[in-house]
Amino acid sequence: MTCVSEFCANAIAHTASGRGGVFTVEVDRPRDGVARVAVTDDGGASVPAAGSLDLMAEGGRGLAMVAACTNRWGFTAAYPGRTVWAEACWPVAVPSPDRPGNITRRARPASPPDSAPWPPRDSSPWPPRGGPDGPAA
Repeated sequence: MTCVSEFCANAIAHTASGRGGVFTVEVDRPRDGVARVAVTDDGGASVPAAGSLDLMAEGGRGLAMVAACTNRWGFTAAYPGRTVWAEACWPVAVPSPDRPGNITRRARPASPPDSAPWPPRDSSPWPPRGGPDGPAA
């Protein structure tokens, strides 16, 4: 949502879309684990670029924020303007190679042979008393 807001604000402030033009917003999931947002505007004199951060400036942080919040972003020509896009990714389940359609999940390690509880329980205090070398003598 933040990326779409930034792209739309930039389309209005920096392109012909803000001077009586239009812009289009697209939201897509091109493949499992990937969400893509894009804003196509009417074009402007400059290209989108994450600026150097000036802590005293009132603006100029938006595309740096987009870069920090997404896996990748960029722009491409879209006559008569351009499309600015961003993709966010997340892990997806992977089908088990031996049984198509089944999802591989992390298995809990088997209990040790002496049937000790899993996970092992440690009653020693943390951090250890007396420092990293153990109890004070």
